[in-house]
Amino acid sequence: MTLRVTNTLTGEREAFEPQDPDSVLLYYCGLTTSDPAHLGHARGWVHVDVMHRWLEHLGYDVRHVENFTDVNEKIVARVGEDGASEAAVAEHYVGQTIRDMRSLNLLRTEVYPRVSEHVPEIIDLVETLVEKGYAYEVNGSVYFDVTEFEDYGKLSNQDVEELDSQGDPDERSDKRNPADFALWKADGVSEGDIAEHQHEEAAPAEEACETAQTWDSPWGEGRPGWHIECSAMSMTHLDDTIDIHVGGQDLVFPHHENEIAQSEAATGETFARYWLHVRLLETKGEKMSSSLGNFFTVAEFVAEHGANVARTFLLSTAYANSAVYSEETVQEATERWERLERGYQRAVEAADSVDAHTKVPDDPLRAGVETARSDFETAMNDDFNTREAMTALLDLAGAVNRHVDEHDEYDYVGLRRAIETFEAFGEGVLGLSFGGDTDGDVRVAQELADLVLSVRESEREAGNYERADDLRDELEALGITVEDTDDGPVARF
Repeated sequence: MTLRVTNTLTGEREAFEPQDPDSVLLYYCGLTTSDPAHLGHARGWVHVDVMHRWLEHLGYDVRHVENFTDVNEKIVARVGEDGASEAAVAEHYVGQTIRDMRSLNLLRTEVYPRVSEHVPEIIDLVETLVEKGYAYEVNGSVYFDVTEFEDYGKLSNQDVEELDSQGDPDERSDKRNPADFALWKADGVSEGDIAEHQHEEAAPAEEACETAQTWDSPWGEGRPGWHIECSAMSMTHLDDTIDIHVGGQDLVFPHHENEIAQSEAATGETFARYWLHVRLLETKGEKMSSSLGNFFTVAEFVAEHGANVARTFLLSTAYANSAVYSEETVQEATERWERLERGYQRAVEAADSVDAHTKVPDDPLRAGVETARSDFETAMNDDFNTREAMTALLDLAGAVNRHVDEHDEYDYVGLRRAIETFEAFGEGVLGLSFGGDTDGDVRVAQELADLVLSVRESEREAGNYERADDLRDELEALGITVEDTDDGPVARF
């Protein structure tokens, strides 16, 4: 069966055909590093990870790139709270994000480019757009003229004439058209830019803005616009045309619409052949969001439930459908994971027992295995439908349980095939980890680290700072980083 995907650009379910029959170029819009990563971010990460895994399973060489946006007004707003400068805050959260990714058993991408590393490429791209007449400079800022790009609005199905103003209100007097958007912003960051994003613990706005990064350009000192960044990084590390561009549903407009316009205006080539958008994770009827404060961090969730439950929860709803976070949906995910783990363990125990025989075939078990494999493949080729793929593995667990419960002698061949299916699809594609209580190990390690931190705090309160420092050093020697936050010390593995 051919892989079919839902392409936002056309609104159709289409057969997937990469430019190169042997490889796939995949780009995912990554995190703006201004807050701890939450489950809404992880939903995108995990689904893109499974897309990567399935494409490799189909035989493609996957070149997967995901960026970090480390230049942004929201980052400046955290100065004094999570670092002494914009760069320090970004580095703090990049480090946290990488640890969170590793905790979720994500495949590593080819590269994780950062905006701050790609300013020369961004400037080159902006210069190309100016030279071709798609962009113009005003007072040291450069804007993209949406009326010059004939297909503007084709992703989000909007008419240029009906669009409201994009960007900051104070840019309007500089722009030819209200919908034009900034490619390069003159100067640094103003206090007004960060006012709505600051917390009480942050440095004074004037002090924070002084740490904002700027670069020399043909138009003067300034900073990149948001949208141009992904185009430059994607073209630098993949190609002018990529196969799949993935991002959150909330990025369709303006971010992805503007990526298409500036990229295709600069190169004359199709920017991305297939646009896939991960729907939102909601809680209590609202989008889970850092700005709304209604989020649950990746670190907290994995520490409490483990990576397998996290992945099971996030994959229990297909990427193209909205998902809901609640106590009930987390409990359902926990039960699903326990059923999968138990099915795998029973298959292993039975296959490795003296009661497993070569010539004791069980037709229902073998048929159950083949049905599960077929259903899993059908689901994944149907727009990466992880919910139905997981259902196929749950059915396989049921077939194993029936076989073990109803027989005194076991079908070794059928069980071996079941184990291979769990490992190839459950581990290899869904990224789960069977065969050990790794989640329990993580929880125990977290509890022990928390205990040591509690002792360390007691030593500090008693004035025994040298002993407290020794405890911190001992944890770090074990690969556990201690971060002192306003809410107390936190252990990061």
